[in-house]
Amino acid sequence: MKLVVGLGNPGDRYQATRHNAGFWLVERFAAESHTVLRKDAKFEALVGRHEASGAWLMLPQSHMNLSGKPVQMLASFFKIAPADILVAHDELDFPPGVARIKLGGGIAGHNGLKDISARLGSHDYWRLRIGIGHPGDPHAVTDFVLHKPSQEDRAAIDSAIARVLEVLPLVLAGDHQGAMLKLHTEAEPARAERPVKPEPARPAKAVATEKTKKAGKAEKPEKPAKAVKAGKTGKAGKTGKGGKDDKAGKGGLISSFLKKLFPGQGATPKK
Repeated sequence: MKLVVGLGNPGDRYQATRHNAGFWLVERFAAESHTVLRKDAKFEALVGRHEASGAWLMLPQSHMNLSGKPVQMLASFFKIAPADILVAHDELDFPPGVARIKLGGGIAGHNGLKDISARLGSHDYWRLRIGIGHPGDPHAVTDFVLHKPSQEDRAAIDSAIARVLEVLPLVLAGDHQGAMLKLHTEAEPARAERPVKPEPARPAKAVATEKTKKAGKAEKPEKPAKAVKAGKTGKAGKTGKGGKDDKAGKGGLISSFLKKLFPGQGATPKK
C-alpha cells in the first residue's frame, strides 16, 4: 500500500462530525506512528510520509465532494495505481463499532468516493469502511452525517478505529487477506443496551375483563359422547380373543342341549 487517504471536511466546524470518521483514523495513525502531516498547497491536502512503510498519508483539504482532485494529483505525481490506494471513510451501512476492509465495489451514494472514482477512472481501490450507523430515513442522511455522534456512538467508533490500527501494518505490508481475516473475525465489543421503557400500567378492570374473555374461550363445553350400541360392542369383541371365547361358550350349550334331546347319538361306537 502506497497511499492512505482519510476522508472528511476541513475546519473546526466539521471536525467532530460523523462524516469525518476517515480523518479521525488517519490523524490517530499519524499521531501514534509519529508521522507529521503538513499542508501541501500543490496537492491541496495535509500530507506526510509514514517512515516504517514508506506510504503516504493524506487528508484532502477540499470539501468531501471534491476529495478526488487531491488524491488524483498525488497518485499521478508518485505514479501510484488505484490498487495501491486505501481510502478510509464513514459508512452508513454499518453500526458504530464495526469496521471493514474491501477492494472496489460501489460507492453507496458517498460523495467523497464518487469524486475519487471519477478522478481515478476506477472503482478498484481499497476501502476502509468505518461504521457510523444510519438515521433510518434517507432524507435525514445529510443532516445526520454533518452532526456529532452521541458519546456512546463515538466511543464505539473509536474502538473500531483502534482495532483497525492493529491490522493497518498488515495492510501497508500488502497482507490484505491477513488484515481482513483478523479485523472481520475479531469479536466486536458489546455495547450497553439501552433501557427498555416499561409498558404503562393497565386498569385492573380491563385486565380482569380480558382474562375472563380468554377463560371463556378456553372452557368451551365438550360435546357429550354418543352412546355405543350393544351390538357394536359385540363387533369390537370379534377383533380380540374374547370374541372367540364367546363363540365357544355358545357352541357348548347347544351341544349339551342336543345330547339331552337325543341320548346316545353323540357316542362313538366301539369296534
